[in-house]
Amino acid sequence: MCGIVGYLGTQAAAPVLIEGLARLEHRGYDSAGLSVLGPQGLTTVKRAGRVRDLSDALPKRLTGKTGIAHTRWATHGPATDENAHPHTDGSGKVAVVHNGILDNAAALRARLTDAGVDLASDTDTEVLAHLIAAAKGGTLEEKVTQALAQVEGTWGLAVLHADFPDRIVVARNGSPLIIGVGNREMHVASDLAALVRHTTTVAHLADGELATVTSSGFTTFTSDLRRTDREAQDLDLDPAAFDAGEHESFMAKEIADQPEAAERMLRGRLDERFATAHLGGLDLDPADVRRVARVKILGCGSAYYVGQMGAGLIEELARVPADAEAASEFRYRNPVIEPDTLYVAVSQSGETADTLLAVEEIKRKGGRVIGLVNVVGSAIARACDGGVYLHAGPEVAVASTKALTNMFLGFALLGLHLGRVRDLSIGDGRRLIAGLQALPGQIEEILARSDEYAAVAERLAQAESLFFVGRVRGYPVAREGAQKFKEITYRHAEAYPTSELKHGPLALIDESVPTVAIVPADDLTERNRGALHEIAARHGSLVVVTHPEVDLGDLAEKDTVTRIDVPVNEPELDPILLTIPLQLLAYQAAAALGHDIDKPRNLAKSVTVE
Repeated sequence: MCGIVGYLGTQAAAPVLIEGLARLEHRGYDSAGLSVLGPQGLTTVKRAGRVRDLSDALPKRLTGKTGIAHTRWATHGPATDENAHPHTDGSGKVAVVHNGILDNAAALRARLTDAGVDLASDTDTEVLAHLIAAAKGGTLEEKVTQALAQVEGTWGLAVLHADFPDRIVVARNGSPLIIGVGNREMHVASDLAALVRHTTTVAHLADGELATVTSSGFTTFTSDLRRTDREAQDLDLDPAAFDAGEHESFMAKEIADQPEAAERMLRGRLDERFATAHLGGLDLDPADVRRVARVKILGCGSAYYVGQMGAGLIEELARVPADAEAASEFRYRNPVIEPDTLYVAVSQSGETADTLLAVEEIKRKGGRVIGLVNVVGSAIARACDGGVYLHAGPEVAVASTKALTNMFLGFALLGLHLGRVRDLSIGDGRRLIAGLQALPGQIEEILARSDEYAAVAERLAQAESLFFVGRVRGYPVAREGAQKFKEITYRHAEAYPTSELKHGPLALIDESVPTVAIVPADDLTERNRGALHEIAARHGSLVVVTHPEVDLGDLAEKDTVTRIDVPVNEPELDPILLTIPLQLLAYQAAAALGHDIDKPRNLAKSVTVE
């Protein structure tokens, strides 16, 4: 969940490292540090706080051209200077930065302490520096592999050693690590954002793989030092996509990007002749589709909630049982993996640890799993049997917006594809294609009215606790709305099925607890209106996200009821349009409270540890 940057080349390393760390600030962190190897040996500087605090603390002359750096999100020990990375051994020759968690760190720390080693931090990572320093191998590669043979857990790591000044050794096991090939220089990073300004020629390490990086290139190998000959690839990336540009924040930019991102997602994938979706990456022929008896969707956070939207959509279109489950819980309940179930793993980064582990559990037990991921070449994309890339473009803000919208579109395309092979008529297929084609313009229409929501958002921001409610298609929309609101406003926001209000939550409704209600124009409108009356009767204020043709009756006359209308699409596709105003309300409420919207406290963009 932290950020790694490394550099070797012709430039002074420190400015490159600081720039890379700044580009990883969106991932979430609470301290930062760097180690630079120069003529005078290894210099390490680290600070609790922001990257700017680290930059201010650097010596004025730090001339080394090789270095590693890190932003830490605390796991073992609080955010202090001592616990910040890089970690060094007692001699000051070895420096290590590490993402992940070492499961046997406590035992290793005890062993090192018994051997007389004076540990300077509370972290699990520090043991790696001491193990590498003590290893008997003659090369740095041998020392690192010997050290890693003693640890259990997950890691993306980079190692400097003063006795081997021409190289950085990196390793991956469950936490992403990327090598960037530049012009007479090389880069290392845990995220493309850190190196895309310098190069888009990259190699993604696989789990269990290590690499030696020098200023002239890199070689990859396994833990027993066998070469793997991994090659770098050129990525079609625009570096400007990693900048907020004219927008106040990345989240604002990414909300505004949604119409264009949706168009990219749909481009070339709608088959109007046969009224279906063209998804070549699935690697499923019609006979395979006919054998699917169930669909199980796995994701975490917003990916889980959009998975619930997708499950309902697939069940409606393909008439096959479908449900969504939190990937973080899946493998721990010893799930039954059925050969006729199609498993779908959903992740923006493609590196979400809980989801990747669920995929590995399914694969180990012989199941078939496809991926809906945004990042080409990511771990989940490589692990799945096939899948659909989201084409949302880089998403930097922690709170997912455009990637979530494209996830929904991915499920719509999948549902259309499965449905047309099974029982969905050509007429319904054409109806859905027309609806999908209309979505980018309708999203743009909602965004154009965003200023109208600002006053509503400011009122919601004053509440300490809120409810988000919806029924059937509206319930996962409510869950996603509550997720967005809580993660960037820090207000307590809880989602409930509207039908469950009378079974407990209604006890909490009063004038201090507003409710955001999702009320589409469907066959449940009347029941939803009845629930709104129950809230209003208890002096609860309401924000109703609905369709223009919905009649709120005498509720419309109340000054405690605010209405937000969204355009109508096909019923199966309406959930994503109902979601867009909730993104805007969360963003505007967080802005009204003065929060750092792209860096919500305690959270990270890519959750690469369990």
